Amino acid sequence: MSNTLISSSWVAGFTVCLSLIISIGAQNLYVLRQAVQGRHVGACVAWCVVSDALLIALGVAGMSQLIARAPMLARYLSAGGALFLLAYGLYALWRVVFAADVALQGSAAAQRGLLGVLGTLAVITLLNPHVYLDTVLLVGSIGARQEGALKAVFVAGAACASLLWFALLASAGRRMQRWFARPAAWRVLDAATGVMMLALAWWGWTGIGTAP
Repeated sequence: MSNTLISSSWVAGFTVCLSLIISIGAQNLYVLRQAVQGRHVGACVAWCVVSDALLIALGVAGMSQLIARAPMLARYLSAGGALFLLAYGLYALWRVVFAADVALQGSAAAQRGLLGVLGTLAVITLLNPHVYLDTVLLVGSIGARQEGALKAVFVAGAACASLLWFALLASAGRRMQRWFARPAAWRVLDAATGVMMLALAWWGWTGIGTAP
């Protein structure tokens, strides 16, 4: 196996994954919030990178074709994810309107342990149908075209892109801590989170009826 083939497969995985994850989605907003609070940031980044790599690897290994041939599975995932995102989005918008300034700044959330933080992040990740569309179906189907061991190289490149993005996101959150000392900033973040969650919930729910 030539170095050129290895390099091209790695670059393909890196660029495809990076182009898809650079967006402000539910998972990214949650990691940003934890980074601003300075709570379990490293664990959140590690979870996101590992989950991205595993989901992409599953897609490369053939799960993308399995989901394509099992429309009911895709519908169940979309329905469950839409309901969760709806509840999470409404709660974020509730905080914008009704939460006190102290609650907005995360004093209650800061008391949550590592398992609670990672549990919420896992639910946001695994019940979001958009995650499966990006990692398993889109990136995974592209990686599946690689030959033999180059599939693993492709997944490694994608994992590196995920690590770079979430490390940058965590760093940005730390730099924004001073700005988020103001309750108004938390209201803006919660409003953006709520709108994003509701949009994803609508997207997931409407996609149920159009699935094959």
